[in-house]
Amino acid sequence: MGHYYFDEFFASGKEESISPFLTTHSRSWGKNLPLKISIVSALLLILSFIFFFFIPVISEISLMLVYFLSGTPALIAACDDIKKFHINIDLLMTLAALLSVLIGSPMEGALLLVLFEISGALEEFVTKKTHTGLIHLNQIAPKMGCVIEDDGTFFEQSVKEIALGQALLVRAGEVVPLDGEVIAGSSFVNLSHLTGETRAVPRTVGDEVPAGAYNLDGTLTIRVTRRSADSTLSRIIKLITEAQEAKPKLEKILDRFGSYYASAIILLFLFFTASFPYLLNIPFLGVEGALYRALSFLVAASPCALILATPTAYLSAISSCSRKGILLKGGVVLDALKRCSQIAFDKTGTLTTGELVCHGFYPLAEESIDDSMAIGIAAGLERHAVHPIARAVLRYARDKKIDPIEIADFQHVAGQGLEGFVIVKGKKIEVAIGNYGWIFSKNSFSLPKTENHICSYLLIETTIYQITFTDMVRKSAEKALQPLKKRGLKLFMLTGDNEKSGKSVASLLDLTLFHSLKPEEKLEHVARLSKEGGLIMVGDGVNDGPALARATVGIAMGKVGSATAIEAADVVLLQDDLELIDFLLNKADKTIRILKQNLTLALLVIVGTTMPALFGFVPLWAAVVLHEGGTLLVGLNSLRLLKNRESS
Repeated sequence: MGHYYFDEFFASGKEESISPFLTTHSRSWGKNLPLKISIVSALLLILSFIFFFFIPVISEISLMLVYFLSGTPALIAACDDIKKFHINIDLLMTLAALLSVLIGSPMEGALLLVLFEISGALEEFVTKKTHTGLIHLNQIAPKMGCVIEDDGTFFEQSVKEIALGQALLVRAGEVVPLDGEVIAGSSFVNLSHLTGETRAVPRTVGDEVPAGAYNLDGTLTIRVTRRSADSTLSRIIKLITEAQEAKPKLEKILDRFGSYYASAIILLFLFFTASFPYLLNIPFLGVEGALYRALSFLVAASPCALILATPTAYLSAISSCSRKGILLKGGVVLDALKRCSQIAFDKTGTLTTGELVCHGFYPLAEESIDDSMAIGIAAGLERHAVHPIARAVLRYARDKKIDPIEIADFQHVAGQGLEGFVIVKGKKIEVAIGNYGWIFSKNSFSLPKTENHICSYLLIETTIYQITFTDMVRKSAEKALQPLKKRGLKLFMLTGDNEKSGKSVASLLDLTLFHSLKPEEKLEHVARLSKEGGLIMVGDGVNDGPALARATVGIAMGKVGSATAIEAADVVLLQDDLELIDFLLNKADKTIRILKQNLTLALLVIVGTTMPALFGFVPLWAAVVLHEGGTLLVGLNSLRLLKNRESS
């Protein structure tokens, strides 16, 4: 059981409030500790200000407590930064607070420490808020599984030690610990925290159940199909972690900029402090002195809001998308989406389900047998096969309530079709079903060619039936494409199937731009489109992997998609819901818009207060309030991206 708590602690990012070293009572105190300390400091500062006019001793004691509570952690962190030669924003704030005491403005220095700590605590809160999806997944991920032995006994075992093929018991109300196949029982499971799909789905013998699924009512026995490190839940956690750690270009620039900027501000502070008594003919100390003005400049010029503007916006957007079942491999994807003016879809498995639909049997001779018999013969032949056409014919016969007819002397001719005999009124009749050329070779009948359908041909003695099929279009595909067209995106369909099949699906979805391409041709086509105006490529199969990697942004279908496609893509749709692409594009638009707002606000605070502070128009306390207020507003503005409903 001890392993359970340690795993929970380390997997959660070492959040103090759930540390295994703390008691239950201590954990409640440890939760949001920096924010609690900053609030206490703020109350003590207010107390100090009030008693300053009546009982100075109480005022001074309260002020000392403020410096102890808020100043000690800041001083320790500053010393650590100096040891490592890290010149950063935190060091600037600590320096400004300590110098405030030296120039006789301890109240303003305390205000700086308190507001800086409140700002830091709220920044930490914002950051944690953007990581809530990951923290939640880590918390729900089971650490133990109930293993069933061959003799029927069972015991608890760490998921990291459970081997492939072992049977696990999952009771009602429990979370499935590892990916597996149901071998006994049935139940409804909820996948909302994995895929964003809130509807409960049934699972029974033979169905796959992913790790992290919440078992709602029945008891399931599953056979493990993936180890802990390879489970669906582990893959999702890994993808979210990588996304949050992958920094966009602007964020990387600001990170590098922060250190150089802080060093430059300290040098300017020293320059203004030393030169202002001579240049402006003002005293060195005092509220109108050079040191006071330079300190106001130091606080006003510190780019806390500027540094916070970028990561909070991107992390909020990533977190929001993950809750909708969209996994992004970094904020850089949101930037790339804004550059794209074209979107290409793979056909099979993306716009279609990959299953064929039979449209009907059409006799090609004036004399034909009963249609029901033709359907029954086709079903009798196809029930011995496993390809998509066979499934479509059998489904068509089942819908028509027609039973398959028994086939004698059945033979499978590889690459051609199926043949045998049926007995009708004591007469042995040759029957066959297969491709155009093979059926044609058995009969001299002239067969027409179709334009928009996949076809198979049924031979019954001398009568030939043409059986037409189309790929089953996803129910959500047409609805998903409409908002993309309204955006002005140029839509393409790329397929490795024959042109007839592609044209059929394209016409159903009103796509005028479609291409039937070989894998190497698809890669070249995607590369060219990406150069021409930025391309979003949506696919699912192994053959889509290179194209997804080559596109400006690759989007993989996570539910039906291959592991290759998911690894190569920049975005994974866990529920295969194409309608979420519009949500994703809206989120990218809003992220860039909020990012611009954040940067504008941060720059306005810096530019609008630094020069007035130098010339004495902005006192130190006002510089502190404006600086920390700007930082807080930037953080709160970024949290707007956590909303899952996008306004137009």
